Amino acid sequence: MFGLNFRRNLESTFGKILPTKPFNMCGLRYISIREPLQPLKRCPKWVCVEDAIKIINSEHLVFIQGGAATPNELIRAMTEHGVCNNLRGVRLIHMGLEGDAPFSSPEFEKHFRSVSFYIGANLREAVNEGRADYIPIFLHEVPKLFYERRIFPDVALIHVSVPDARGFCSLGVSVDCTRAAISTAKVIIAQVNEHMPRSFGDTVIHSSHIDWAVKYDCPLPCVASTPPNEIEQEIGKIIAQRLVDDGATLQIGIGNIPDAVLCSLGNHKDLGVHTEILGDTMVDLAERGNVSNKMKIKHRGRMVSSLAIGTKRVYDFLHNNPFVEMRAINYVNDPRIISQQPKMTAINSCIEMDITGQICSDSLGCKLYSGFGGQLDFIQGAAMAQDGRGKAIIAFPSVTSKGESKIQPIIKLGGGIVVTRAHAHYIVTEHGIANLFGKTLRQRANALIQIAHPDHRECLEKAAFERLKSNPTKYL
Repeated sequence: MFGLNFRRNLESTFGKILPTKPFNMCGLRYISIREPLQPLKRCPKWVCVEDAIKIINSEHLVFIQGGAATPNELIRAMTEHGVCNNLRGVRLIHMGLEGDAPFSSPEFEKHFRSVSFYIGANLREAVNEGRADYIPIFLHEVPKLFYERRIFPDVALIHVSVPDARGFCSLGVSVDCTRAAISTAKVIIAQVNEHMPRSFGDTVIHSSHIDWAVKYDCPLPCVASTPPNEIEQEIGKIIAQRLVDDGATLQIGIGNIPDAVLCSLGNHKDLGVHTEILGDTMVDLAERGNVSNKMKIKHRGRMVSSLAIGTKRVYDFLHNNPFVEMRAINYVNDPRIISQQPKMTAINSCIEMDITGQICSDSLGCKLYSGFGGQLDFIQGAAMAQDGRGKAIIAFPSVTSKGESKIQPIIKLGGGIVVTRAHAHYIVTEHGIANLFGKTLRQRANALIQIAHPDHRECLEKAAFERLKSNPTKYL
């Protein structure tokens, strides 16, 4: 009876916002959705977190906003509500989450099951133990799952800024697939936080679309990187000096190698930014004047990203700053959009690769580590650059912390291939650059052995002969 009444109430409330008749657009089946920017003649209910979260019931599908915008207070209350009321089969769907993810504890398995588009450190154990699920998918395709109603959230938990004078809130630091989720979710619960920056772009949602609003002020997660070591600095210098041109548009992640690259770009001019994620070091580059975005074809004069994570420095930089435009992941990571940027230079890393150019970025053997993410989105976009000057780069230290070569004869058993041989172009270690585009398997093996650690080159040469039945060579 509760389920029937709940459905009737939802249909009564949202019938005009969420019509159920599908229509075709460009061959795809779409269902009409709400427009988060449109003010409605209604107001959110401001309640305590315990009252807001009561709407979640057994078998509900709950979307959770991720990244630095993870609504951890809502997650805490949801977990307590689910356990205390013995809810069963609540499915949680999300990108990578920051925070403790208390719902993932083994004792709560009967109450909650997480489904990740990208596996964060807080859910890695649960996924590999079979207590949580993972959807392998290109990030630019995630919103399609919502727009086509393959995924139809009963409830969306989001994290927004305080409403402005006109009632508009901002998704702040994390747009990714959140706009798609709130456009299709039946009910929206928002954690409203004065520390959430107001960003420009696809981040705006009018408060009238929020059903329950919970005021909870807290600092956003602080994710500080460690200084790059000597090897990482050398990789950064090689990329900056030999592969990044003045006027290039950059996609680069967060971490030590990306930081090393960005720190080495101090003499570059008129760089542009079109990237999945924005971090502190990119802010440093922008504030030094190296980033002008004036050479960009799309969004000239503006940095474009879909996520931001780091310290308070990047969050403050984002707040009320029209120099940065936060867009949905189906736009930012669309290879067709990426390919339009001048001298598009995509810089990513990996876990290991084999001597033929296959690249593993999401797993350690059979153990899942992260996910597809946006790596191949940008590799494809850079490779198909319309100006013919794009560069798709994979960079990593030649050995692991245990001294094992990251260039292997074969990928470890169970390892996932995120980047195929055909997609692999520039490979960079501290020992140099290998350009694999248009190379035979023997040429690839030869080029990769040259940038492997010297201690492993002889073994790799022998393994290459055993695998390819011929010696590696630089000649066609």
